[in-house]
Amino acid sequence: MDKAKRKELMEAYKNRRSDMGVVAIRCLDTGDTFFGASKDTKADINSNRFKLESGSHRNTALRKLWEQYGAESFQFYVSDTLEYDDETEDYSDKLEELLVRRLEATPGSARIWK
Repeated sequence: MDKAKRKELMEAYKNRRSDMGVVAIRCLDTGDTFFGASKDTKADINSNRFKLESGSHRNTALRKLWEQYGAESFQFYVSDTLEYDDETEDYSDKLEELLVRRLEATPGSARIWK
């Protein structure tokens, strides 16, 4: 890759607008669902998938399900998105509210991150 193309891609990445919302990991065999508030949904889905594949995820219940049923039994998705205007503003409280509503609406679900 030439330097100009690399610089262009780096600039595009820095100027992108990340999606905020609630990410979900669902075990299709058991129906167990784990939710987490996220300031960058794509990055958090990739991060969780990598941690599960490498066996280093901190959520032991999720990790045990992964080890028992395997990667093909899991679905990763964004369950809710947060619409926002100002990227510099802190949306942590609104993300937490969205997460709590999703947890209440889904009986038996748990948080990805404790």
